[in-house]
Amino acid sequence: MFRGFTTVASGMIAQQRRTELLTNNMANANTPGFKADQSTIRSFPEMLMSRLGPTQIPTKDPISGKYDSQVGALSTGVYMQETMALMSQGQLLQTDLNTDIALIDGSLPVDEETGQTGAVFYRLQHPTEGEAYTRNANFTLDGSGYLTNPQGLHVLDSEGQRIQLQNDDFQVDSSGQILVDNVAVARIGVSFSSQPNTLVKQDNGLYRSVDGTDLPSAYDIDNVTFTMQQGYIEGSNVDTARTMTDMLTAYRAFEANQKVLQAYDRSMDKAVNEVGRVN
Repeated sequence: MFRGFTTVASGMIAQQRRTELLTNNMANANTPGFKADQSTIRSFPEMLMSRLGPTQIPTKDPISGKYDSQVGALSTGVYMQETMALMSQGQLLQTDLNTDIALIDGSLPVDEETGQTGAVFYRLQHPTEGEAYTRNANFTLDGSGYLTNPQGLHVLDSEGQRIQLQNDDFQVDSSGQILVDNVAVARIGVSFSSQPNTLVKQDNGLYRSVDGTDLPSAYDIDNVTFTMQQGYIEGSNVDTARTMTDMLTAYRAFEANQKVLQAYDRSMDKAVNEVGRVN
């Protein structure tokens, strides 16, 4: 009976966490460059129960004819194992702002070991050390003319240096070259991750590598292609209709587990206050 409490409670916790994840996806449905999170729910390892003690009479297997003391497998509940970002391309949204530069996926190799498709990101200077990465191309110029993201992190060029411009009167071609009066002054830095699901997702649409090392430049990898589109931003890849449906499914699953938990509670109440009563 008490094991049933823990099994049902684990299901409620897993569905609660899944609901929180889906709620966060829905809240960022209009956030530029946001990548929806996905979750996987798995069961804990089952326990094989066997009869113990010399007074127990083992059962005879009707097929093998051998005596078996095993009772059977017992489920120990479920848990939300991990969350992974869905790295598919978001819809392009036109803004006509020169500082908005959408990153568009081209041909990206698939990792042979994991089967994951690689991903490209803009390079940003992290405030502490190393680099951070983003798909949010809603850039702006700060007071000193440096190209920054909405949180003020500096956008890096292909050489890892900050990009400084006189004003927003510039052009960006499809290869990432920044042109001022038709003269190339810098090339926007882009990095490639062969296993994007291993990146650590942080606030404000930022990603970092697990060990803090910088990702390789996407320009140095032959089979990686991408383009840029000035005057556009990449929207979120959240499917709002499916997310709402998944939220309702998770809520119903939580509610079903809750009803089972209440049934266990009523059974325990009857066992303690009625069956176990001493007259």
